[in-house]
Amino acid sequence: MSALRIIREAAVVSVGALVTAVIVFFLLSPPAKEQTVSVPIGGPFELVDQDGIRMTDKSFAGKPSVIFFGYTSCPDVCPSTLFNLSTWLKAIGPDGDKLNVLFISVDPERDISAHLKEYLSSFDPRIRGLTGTDTQVAAVAKEFQAIYFKGVPREEGGYTMDHTMVIYLMDRTGKFVNSISSQAEDKFAIEALRQLAAL
Repeated sequence: MSALRIIREAAVVSVGALVTAVIVFFLLSPPAKEQTVSVPIGGPFELVDQDGIRMTDKSFAGKPSVIFFGYTSCPDVCPSTLFNLSTWLKAIGPDGDKLNVLFISVDPERDISAHLKEYLSSFDPRIRGLTGTDTQVAAVAKEFQAIYFKGVPREEGGYTMDHTMVIYLMDRTGKFVNSISSQAEDKFAIEALRQLAAL
């Protein structure tokens, strides 16, 4: 992947998170030939799903995974990404059943399991929501080199979350394969998911 493409993929929700996009660029860029150490992406985690069931990384072993970090109160990027994922899953047909598709909340304060379940009912049923304690969410984000933090409070109350907008593609062993933009072109994204399902 080119540097420009990685930067696009690692863009964050707000201008205030521009610095984090640069950090993610360096973390997700393929290592130069002279480098001997790479930054691992992915690792062990423990969360709960939208039904309140405890889940770990081992719960998803044996199938490639598509992972996106976001939150249910997100005004635009998260719902549009989940809509895109639903469209792409429909496009690849039965191959979509070969994938774990995970939406990991970066807002555990508000995104309890029941709320995740209600929110995700508007999208493809193969998309599973995961949440947890602040500590658990911070741990899984660290494993994936994902960045998130609270934005400024809204005048009408509440708050937004700034977060990485990369969609992570992981193989059936949990190893990082690639990443795509949450707003990738349909043709490109569909082919990427189809290839992932075949791994």
